[in-house]
Amino acid sequence: MSYSERAGSDGRKRLWLEEEIQEDLKWCIEVKEVLHSGASEFQTMELVSSGPFGKVLLLDGKVQSAEADEFVYHELLVHPAMLLHPNPKRVFICGGGEGATAREVLRHKSVEEVVMVDIDKDVCDFCNQHLEANQEAFANPKLKLIYDDAKAQLQQCQGTFDVIVADLADPVYGGPCYQLYTQDFYRDVVKPKLSPDGIFVTQSGPAGVLSSTEVFTAIHSTLNSVFPSVLPYAQHIPSYNDAWGFNVAVRNASMPLPDSAIKLDQLIQQRINGSLKFLDGLTLLAVTTLNKVVRAAVQQEDHIYTVDNPRFIHGAGMKTI
Repeated sequence: MSYSERAGSDGRKRLWLEEEIQEDLKWCIEVKEVLHSGASEFQTMELVSSGPFGKVLLLDGKVQSAEADEFVYHELLVHPAMLLHPNPKRVFICGGGEGATAREVLRHKSVEEVVMVDIDKDVCDFCNQHLEANQEAFANPKLKLIYDDAKAQLQQCQGTFDVIVADLADPVYGGPCYQLYTQDFYRDVVKPKLSPDGIFVTQSGPAGVLSSTEVFTAIHSTLNSVFPSVLPYAQHIPSYNDAWGFNVAVRNASMPLPDSAIKLDQLIQQRINGSLKFLDGLTLLAVTTLNKVVRAAVQQEDHIYTVDNPRFIHGAGMKTI
């Protein structure tokens, strides 16, 4: 990630943020103001006010969240898994430092406790201060926020969880959490901590026609080696400049997957406080229907993600845990 200054068509100089998607591809976002630029112990942090997307949060040079469309990502990460479970009361969030994942989880009427563990206190504090939409979630008494390694805390937690959400930074070389995408983590840590009808969901990186084999298909293949049923889905997110992938894994092989838009709409109305901006029954069925190219890539993938044999998306982090 870098900044450059160039004159626009009106002759006025403008500041542009350049994000490197791959070695031979960059895209630019006009920056109205750099609100913060710094680094924590674990990663670089940037918050800018942009032209098209409002406030944009970047970690290790990658766009993590944008004010204009973050609801698309967070509704898709949280609600399919929460709606699949018959009565989710206890939820664990790996990562989620900006607070938006907790915000969406806490909208479910059945939820009694949310344990959120993020390694980076600086990111959590910064997001709580600057991202107003999530401040209520940070203050909710149902939320227990812990600053530590999510893997260690999940292992140490007493009891099991109905839903575990992995809202982790992208697996980049040298980044803080690529080990939380591995078979060992899913098999030895996540699965034993799920209740009998437990659901696990993870963000799974780019899932476009040209990008799905970077990590999305490998994450799906790895989950498939541990869980009896895994549902991949994807949706274009404008501020990510690509389709983005997710994978939901269920512990109970007999648990039915969504097949009726009407039933899903009824569940949303019954179980969630307020109205969703993006997700409804038809939308959920649509995003779980992958296009032909990505669907074939998922079916053909046989890579198992391990610590010794990982995959990364383009980029590099500051520190590996």
